[in-house]
Amino acid sequence: MPEPRTWQVAAGSAALGLALAAGAVAAAGPWDSGQRKAERARAVSADGRGGAHHAGAPGATAPRRPAPAPSAPGVLRALGSTPHAPGITRSGDDLAAVLVPLLADPGLGTLRTASVVDAATGRPLYGEGASTPMTPASTVKIATTAAALSALGPDHRIATTTVASPDHRTVTLVGGGDPTLDRTRLKALAEATARALKAHGTTAPAPVRLGYDTSLYKGPQLHPIGRNENLAPVNALMTDEGRLDGSRSGPAPRTGDPAGDTAATFARLLEDAGITVHGAPQPAKAPKSTPLARTESAPLADLVERTLTHSDNDLAEALARQTALARKQPASFTGAEKAVHDELARLGLPLAGARFADGSGLDRRDRVSAALLTGILTRAADPARPALRPVLTGLPVGGFSGTLAGRFGTGAATSGAGLVRAKTGTLTGVNTLAGTVVTADGRLLAFAFLAGRTSSPDTAQPALDRLSAALAPPR
Repeated sequence: MPEPRTWQVAAGSAALGLALAAGAVAAAGPWDSGQRKAERARAVSADGRGGAHHAGAPGATAPRRPAPAPSAPGVLRALGSTPHAPGITRSGDDLAAVLVPLLADPGLGTLRTASVVDAATGRPLYGEGASTPMTPASTVKIATTAAALSALGPDHRIATTTVASPDHRTVTLVGGGDPTLDRTRLKALAEATARALKAHGTTAPAPVRLGYDTSLYKGPQLHPIGRNENLAPVNALMTDEGRLDGSRSGPAPRTGDPAGDTAATFARLLEDAGITVHGAPQPAKAPKSTPLARTESAPLADLVERTLTHSDNDLAEALARQTALARKQPASFTGAEKAVHDELARLGLPLAGARFADGSGLDRRDRVSAALLTGILTRAADPARPALRPVLTGLPVGGFSGTLAGRFGTGAATSGAGLVRAKTGTLTGVNTLAGTVVTADGRLLAFAFLAGRTSSPDTAQPALDRLSAALAPPR
């Protein structure tokens, strides 16, 4: 059973708290000056589906679109208001008076926990079973991405390379674990490889053999859920996340052999670039040699934003394995679990009962507490930890982007539109929401609401939206 309810008022100098909040708000707000260009571009170009069942009920009435998000000056003017502005920011008792009835919503099932903290100070403002481990669904991606940023830094890029044998008659395509590799980049890699081969005297009609190396990843490729449209086989070499329908996010038909398909495409692109390829590509171990050519992913900061905005399962699993590699662990489900856990421990986070059986949240064996999620979000808002900031900037904006684009449009939840930024989590019987919101007096709050044994996302998701919206200023 969850632990008894507790809440506490953040203490300290009001002036200091507001100053810290101003910095955190500027870093995390949904307005243009605080929203990274990478996120905006993706919000325009990609749909809002992602993860498992995040898009809402089939046939549901489209919500009323909310008013535009407030500008930075409009929000930041709240910093000049009295610390005792009307609303739930006055005291912990006020906060409890609002949240307790909302947490009792039957739509949240029979098991629910909550944590709300002041992101500027890390002080708890409200807790309901906050330290109880729960199945987090896709909100575990907050932990996955924070660990990756902590271990690798926001500028890290994932490379895919080609390597030649000493006689340059065999070329090996080496997977580095980048699921965002697409045909455009693969073509550029083939052309660069062809130029390098020609520089060494390899020209048509002399053929080369093509191998492909996926040995970077260890252990099973299939997630415990098995074949599933939410996730391709977890492989170090793939193109477009193994998608077969041209989509960029959300569930999609997936190839059963992402590496083989990518190698076959690469062979054709080499032929187009003037290199004759003998036979079909074969699995191989690349020789230890200087790469002929390479292509690199976007910086990790952008990959984190994409992971969170669109609940990208393939990318989340890749980032968990990149964390494992950075910490000298096998790039497997098991190695990634240990690496993510250890990296979060280095950040001083509460990990009692936590488990990271996968990076995406599709595994029901994952366990995360509400306090752990708000702890990560608070670390990401810390001015002393700028490397973690993409955890905040990647969160979908309520009513506007990613997996929250179709939410916060009706009823009491509308006050959260444009102000709530949060990661969604949805599995059958599990609904979660964790993120940030700016209060009436200008404080940035981090929150996490985890619900289990829910009967339907149709009732659980609106209840979670109302909870987070209750923390926002009244409209």
